[in-house]
Amino acid sequence: MTSEQLRKKYLEFFAEKGHAVIPSASLVPENDPSVLFTTAGMHPLVPFLMGEKHPAGQRLVNFQKCVRTGDIDCVGDQWHLTFFEMLGNWSLGDYGKKEALEWSYEFLTSKKWLGIPVEKLAVTVFAGDPPSLKLRGASAPFDREAFNIWQGLGIPEAKIFKYGKKENWWGPAGAAGPCGPDSEMFYVTAKPACGPDCQPACSCGKYVEIWNDVFMEYNKTASGKFEPLAQKNVDTGMGVERTVSVLNGYQDNYQELIKPLVDKIEELAGKKYEGEFVRSMRIIADHLRAATFIMGDDLGIAPSNVDQGYVVRKLIRRAIRHGRMIGIQDNFTHKIGQAVMSAMGDVYPELIKNKEFVLANFKTEEDKFTKTLQAGLKEFHKSTENTKVQSLTPSPSPVLRERGTGRGRKTQKHTTELSGLATFNLFQTYGFPLELTKEMAYEKGFSVDEPGFNQEFKKHQELSRTAAAGKFKGGLGEQTEQTIKYHTATHLLHAALRQVLGDHVFQRGSNITDERLRFDFSHGAKMSAEQKAAVEKIVNQLIDDDLPVNFVELPVAEAKKKGAIGVFADKYGEQVKVYSIGDYSREICGGPHVARTGVLGHFKIIKEEASSAGVRRIKAILQ
Repeated sequence: MTSEQLRKKYLEFFAEKGHAVIPSASLVPENDPSVLFTTAGMHPLVPFLMGEKHPAGQRLVNFQKCVRTGDIDCVGDQWHLTFFEMLGNWSLGDYGKKEALEWSYEFLTSKKWLGIPVEKLAVTVFAGDPPSLKLRGASAPFDREAFNIWQGLGIPEAKIFKYGKKENWWGPAGAAGPCGPDSEMFYVTAKPACGPDCQPACSCGKYVEIWNDVFMEYNKTASGKFEPLAQKNVDTGMGVERTVSVLNGYQDNYQELIKPLVDKIEELAGKKYEGEFVRSMRIIADHLRAATFIMGDDLGIAPSNVDQGYVVRKLIRRAIRHGRMIGIQDNFTHKIGQAVMSAMGDVYPELIKNKEFVLANFKTEEDKFTKTLQAGLKEFHKSTENTKVQSLTPSPSPVLRERGTGRGRKTQKHTTELSGLATFNLFQTYGFPLELTKEMAYEKGFSVDEPGFNQEFKKHQELSRTAAAGKFKGGLGEQTEQTIKYHTATHLLHAALRQVLGDHVFQRGSNITDERLRFDFSHGAKMSAEQKAAVEKIVNQLIDDDLPVNFVELPVAEAKKKGAIGVFADKYGEQVKVYSIGDYSREICGGPHVARTGVLGHFKIIKEEASSAGVRRIKAILQ
């Protein structure tokens, strides 16, 4: 069974059951600042699970690209991945538990589909809350319905395990809201049991979870009571990589879909995927695959020190370090990125469409980090060597200090920690993400003072904010009549660039003074003289047309439906201002703007240049 076959079978099966096939959503959630990435197939569907009508109907199915970074320290083992694909089917107030579980069983066991022998399956159901909660009126009952359905399908009682909320409950997202029990399906491997009590809740690896059906059937009130939901939903998720691995009897996730990447790493390192090199090769393959997908998303996240860009940076830089550890001395990240595109570009065409942006960012980021890597490693080793001396002296080292005591004595492993100041210095001066420093410290028997690092980071932010005092939304240095004109001109420029170069163009930043505007935008190539002239002509025509500039306040979702663009939408809140310039430009923006375009004057591009990998910069004036 290949990943391609699994995706195809899953979509075909649920399409036969009346489900509409919907596309994978972006990895970067739109207008949801609570999370950095899409972490599950249900994430983009939350509004519809909450009651909005989905245009494709009440039964949906897809495969969704996902990124989870909570277990990033575990990557390198058999199963943990940062990027993964999730198959999912949903009922938005349509079918319920009976159909969901029966279809799951059919898909897993029927020879037409996956053909898993029934004896190779184990399932879990919600056991119910303890009696103490029931007395307070705040308990959810044992999911007897799911238990009976599984028994009726032929799963023996000994293979139906009952667990509490920790294992078999979803939600609510906050203190109150929709929630409900889930039922998980496990593949029973040939691995020996870890003991007489071996079961799915063990971490021994005998039971591998392959599917989870969530039943959103309750609303938890503010007082803690569980009430039936008016619209009951079903949300399921099956991991592609893990399911393919267990179906084929593989011992890890790196034997099929990710194998071309491992093969390329073996070639570059001149080492085999075995022994001491396995963990590093897994980390490189996983991290660079994840970075390729994040940068290759149509929203085009480049490495940076904030938000999603910081995740991309730490993934790439950790991979570079592990590459050097296994003997890859030349720049290589872009080569793994190309291998990802070759392996998965047919399924996710955006990777090919954004290839230039992705590869350019890999090369730029690796060039940057390579320049500081050796110096940073030297500084790190110097700090850790210092502590061996300092831990024997009466006063703790200012860089590394003994945890929990100020007494001078020889310490054991993990009793010393790298100070927040030293860790922040590695981050600020040498570009070492906190997670990379933590990993290196652990390897040498040290821990890291994270609260101290966060404190130093906050100090740095405060200094930066003070230095940038006076700036406000829209990239203006100060609000004057002229800067407001330039701000309006950036909207015309943005729209003209999208018309001339294509819809891949999005604003990546701007800076405005009384003398000029500076506008950064996503585009992988230098603009030709003809393209610049075409943009100037469009902007000046819009100015000559003396178009009205108006705004309305709308909920984010409605603004998007009306075609408003604004890649910085998250920072404006739930209600946003949408500025329209005639029928030509519609953007989410904080303002301010002129009343009509005729007051702007003549627009002229004075320079077009590279800003960073995959990002161009225009400087322009109004005459």
